[in-house]
Amino acid sequence: MEQMASDQFRTVTGSAVTRALIQRSEFLAHVRPVQREEEARVFIAEIADQHKQATHNCWAFRVGWGTGEISNCDDDGEPRGTAGKPILGAIFSKGVTNVAVVVTRYFGGRKLGIRGLIEAYGGAAADAIQLAGVKVETVTVEIHFNCQYSVVNQVLYLVNRYQAQVVDSTYGADVELIIRVRQRDAQQMREILNPLGLMSARG
Repeated sequence: MEQMASDQFRTVTGSAVTRALIQRSEFLAHVRPVQREEEARVFIAEIADQHKQATHNCWAFRVGWGTGEISNCDDDGEPRGTAGKPILGAIFSKGVTNVAVVVTRYFGGRKLGIRGLIEAYGGAAADAIQLAGVKVETVTVEIHFNCQYSVVNQVLYLVNRYQAQVVDSTYGADVELIIRVRQRDAQQMREILNPLGLMSARG
């Protein structure tokens, strides 16, 4: 797994659904990228509603990173620790966050046992994450900045130097810019910009 900077994290590229038939039970694994816990729970509820007739809709999610990370899981009636935790384990083993996974089971008449359930749920989740694809995201922040026309070229030079982006600009009595920059570079860029103009409280 590639080494990442402190302002980068791995997440799924998109949504995916996989199907596996294990000892006559059908396992449908649903994956979706999410940004917040509330979004994850809405997704979980949607899948549970779509598969009301299923025996179980087990799930796990992980959002955020570092000290702001939140994760949770649920067995939805399967023996404790045999479904939700393996799904969450697959999320962690893939090193991804900002993702929710629901594994739906339609019971086929044969019991799988504790180990069989763990392998089935964990494997289904891992396969679905693999299908969804994994990408590296970089955390950015926005700097709201006002300056005189005379220093615009200096500001744009800094934007280029830090590989930042001007996402909005207003040219009036002075120049108002919204600059998006990597989180790791934001403080240093603010310190250099500060003598050139004025940053709002949002910057």
